[in-house]
Amino acid sequence: MTGGAREPGAGPVRPAIALAFATAAFIALLIFGLGMTSLVSGQDVIATPGLGQVPGVVATAVAVVAFVAGLWVAVRQRPASFWGSAWTTAAAYLGYLAGMWFGALATGAGPAVAAAIAGRVATSWFGLVVAGAAFVSAWGGIALVRTRARRPRWPWEDEDDE
Repeated sequence: MTGGAREPGAGPVRPAIALAFATAAFIALLIFGLGMTSLVSGQDVIATPGLGQVPGVVATAVAVVAFVAGLWVAVRQRPASFWGSAWTTAAAYLGYLAGMWFGALATGAGPAVAAAIAGRVATSWFGLVVAGAAFVSAWGGIALVRTRARRPRWPWEDEDDE
């Protein structure tokens, strides 16, 4: 970024920092949301027995990569548009479903079973949780880049009082 002298802590949050915070929020919301949805509904995210944790891990990893790629494009624009959160949500959601499919294949499930697993996630509350976590986190990351706020300060930090 070019421009005049910049006061420390003033102006927007840098895109890389906003991306890091938003990605951490996405991972936390995704894991928490899927766990709570499973607990409340009494269902497993992957109801097919014998597949283990690999499909979920692969799905989460692919969703995070898709989230990072989508949000990075959005926060690098000047000015960053909140429409980027919609594209980032779609990328993370589709990435989660694709990762679930590939993860199920990697554990020995056939293509039809893998498609059924991904389809169940896509059409259940679990899919809504993935999309919701991505949308909220992407919106927050874009809001960080767009803000013109300064860092919080305690009243005794002001030099004007002395």
